[in-house]
Amino acid sequence: MVSFLENFPPIIQALWGTGFTYLMTALGALGVFLGRELDKRLLNGMMGFAAGVMIAASYFSLLAPAIELSADLPGPIWLPAVGGFLLGGGFLWAVDKLLPHLHIGDDQPEGLRTTWQRNILLVFAITLHNIPEGLAVGVAFGAANAGLSGASLTSAIALALGIGIQNFPEGMAVSMPLRGEGISKGRAFFWGQLSGLVEPIAAVIGAAATLSMQNLLPYALAFAAGAMIYVVAEELIPEAKMSSSDHSDIPTIGVLLGFAIMMLLDVALG
Repeated sequence: MVSFLENFPPIIQALWGTGFTYLMTALGALGVFLGRELDKRLLNGMMGFAAGVMIAASYFSLLAPAIELSADLPGPIWLPAVGGFLLGGGFLWAVDKLLPHLHIGDDQPEGLRTTWQRNILLVFAITLHNIPEGLAVGVAFGAANAGLSGASLTSAIALALGIGIQNFPEGMAVSMPLRGEGISKGRAFFWGQLSGLVEPIAAVIGAAATLSMQNLLPYALAFAAGAMIYVVAEELIPEAKMSSSDHSDIPTIGVLLGFAIMMLLDVALG
């Protein structure tokens, strides 16, 4: 895989990576055709797993390379990582406040007032998760092609693999609740897979930004990490824990498994 991707420019590499993550989202969304309602405990475990993958990816694939790359820049070594991290979280906070969306299980939408249908608002909630994921993959491939220490093509591939793995249950977690809202299986699958299309778009933006502003690479890596951690802290873990009631250990176990698998991928491949 590494030798194959080396033949392409970084933006195309990012598209390959997020093409895989999108495919996994679509495969997960196909679960709606199984005709069974998704067990609440399984859904909570999936959300915990996604959180664990994103936490591990934020450090091993983004923050650690950002800190290493910061050693070659003037100024405090901690500034790019800390500054970029807070900027990424602040960006997602602003998007969360502005973009109309509705979380699974909630009755009242968040963001600006709108007359959009409930199913569209539900998809937009998942789309918020996918923006930083696609951005992270794009930045990782862009950083790898900059030829700097601390960033490699194998670690970028590991990041895409990890995010793709957690996108499979995420796609199912979108389509199944939409089916529960009374939407047909075909439309539930359509909206479920559609939520993953934002990742290739965000990946292209991330890769292009790193290529045009290589001195800002540590900031870009940390920015993507901050955006992902915001999603984890604001939505994934709270929603999984609040709805788990008597089985609060299930999302916790999911977090541990997701973190361990992403750490294994990054250490083994990176």
